[in-house]
Order: sequence, then C-alpha cells, then structure tokens
Amino acid sequence: MRKNFGAKTWLYPMPVLIVGSYDENGVPDAMNAAWGGIYDTNLVMVCLADDHKTTDNIRKSGAFTLSFATASTVIPCDYVGIVSANDIPDKLERAGLHTAKSSFVNAPLIDELPMAVECKLLKFNEDGICIGEIVNVSCDDSILDEKGMVDAGKLDPIIYDSVSHAYWSFGDKVGQAFSDGKKIK
Repeated sequence: MRKNFGAKTWLYPMPVLIVGSYDENGVPDAMNAAWGGIYDTNLVMVCLADDHKTTDNIRKSGAFTLSFATASTVIPCDYVGIVSANDIPDKLERAGLHTAKSSFVNAPLIDELPMAVECKLLKFNEDGICIGEIVNVSCDDSILDEKGMVDAGKLDPIIYDSVSHAYWSFGDKVGQAFSDGKKIK
C-alpha cells in the first residue's frame, strides 16, 4: 500500500551546495543552496532568488563555485544559509570559514570544504535558475583514494532531506553503477 502526499518538492538525495562568489570589491561570500545539481553535460544549475547577495555577485562577476558541505562542516554550512550577506557582511568570518581565490574563475574556494566545482556563469533563466559551465573541479588531497580519484567516504558529503528539513550523511557504498545490473541474465 502507498500513501499519497500530492505535489511536493521531495527528491532524494539533494546535495547541500555552498555557492561561493565575490562582490564588486572582491569580498567573498557564500550561501547554502540545497536546490542544485547537474543541468547538462559540463553544466550545473542552482536555484537562486533575486534578493540574495550571492545572486547579485554572480551576475556582476560572471562566476561562482559550488562546494559540497560535509558532515564535519554542518554548522558553518547551515549558518551561511540562514543569514544573508546583505545583513551580515562578515558571515564567512563568523562561520569560521576561510577562502582562497580560484585559479580558474573569479570566485572563492572555501578552504574547509574539500571539493569544489568552479563555474563560469552562462545565464540566469527567468525563473531564477543559475546555469554555469564547469571550468574545473578541485579537490583536496585528503579526499582522494590511492588512484587519485575522489573517495566519497573521505569527502563525507551531506544531503538535504526536504521532508524533515534535516541533513543526513552520505552513507555506505551499496553497488557499482553500470555494472551490477549486468548480473541479471
């Protein structure tokens, strides 16, 4: 038996993305955006309202970063989503987050977040969807496996549960994509 809930914005998993940008004076900003992901090959999207400082920054700078929030950074990552740089310009400092300039785009990398997708702004759709072209993905050595690839367990990204408004840790590997299904004959 199933229970019907009607039209809800429930989709699992939802990555918790921290959007990094610079304002016109080069001051870094970051915000938590749970509604984002892959848009197309080499393109990402994130849903941003017009009243966000981050939205204004991206429109002016033409670039942004998407870093993955992690289990060890839940508190500062949630904080940058519940306060606005329009009201609290030093929110990154208050959150204890530090930045470095990307070598690929005019946007900050957040030192405490070990994986970032560095993007050039392609466009904002009329409905607030920010679309960016992936220029580079950078990862701290601490989250790489012995082959030099990202180890999801070491990254320990969190996901957003829109039903209970909670963050969950990523979980265990349960299978191999494009492989396990071949076991069915």
